[in-house]
Amino acid sequence: MTPTRLPLALTTASIMLAGTLCAAGTAHADDDPSVPPGTEATASAPVEVDANDPDLKIPEGATLAEPKVLDIKQVVEDQSGEERREDTNADVKFALQAEVLFGKDSAKLSAESKARIAAIADEIRTQNATKVRVFGFTDNLGSSAHGDTLSRRRANAVHDILDTELNSPDITFEVRGYGEQYPIADNSSESGRKKNRRVEVSFPRNG
Repeated sequence: MTPTRLPLALTTASIMLAGTLCAAGTAHADDDPSVPPGTEATASAPVEVDANDPDLKIPEGATLAEPKVLDIKQVVEDQSGEERREDTNADVKFALQAEVLFGKDSAKLSAESKARIAAIADEIRTQNATKVRVFGFTDNLGSSAHGDTLSRRRANAVHDILDTELNSPDITFEVRGYGEQYPIADNSSESGRKKNRRVEVSFPRNG
């Protein structure tokens, strides 16, 4: 008798982080920003699951759906933490610390920072992206109003370089300043605040 061969199904899944890309009506930061992708509200608390609940068991004769990859996130950060790249199946996002781009409490870009932004423009061009988000963030020091204004000015400065480098009427920009909202690190330490002072540039992957 010939032994029966069973196919091996490998399911790889991770949290889906791609957000809906919305184009802004103007190229500069809006006064009423939307929520950055990946920060939407979720359920307030997990639901307890009874492992013996018959509704959770596969009925006799039923089969599982075909396995599929939902999304895989890859993060690459330089040793100093000044620049980070995140790739998912849907999007590419660059995060640059403010100190790399600007002087203290400034929105004026240095020559070196313009070269970094030009490299991001090259990647946007490679991906044939037509919608680009540029979001500015600060730490929680100083007033909230000052942080909102500074983050908008910095996002606008990065946008201006990208727009000049790409020089394409087919690309739509969404440019916003969020101030101290949506921190990615603890604001109680300088190392954490340094990570929160950043500008993010994100766009869809090609295909």
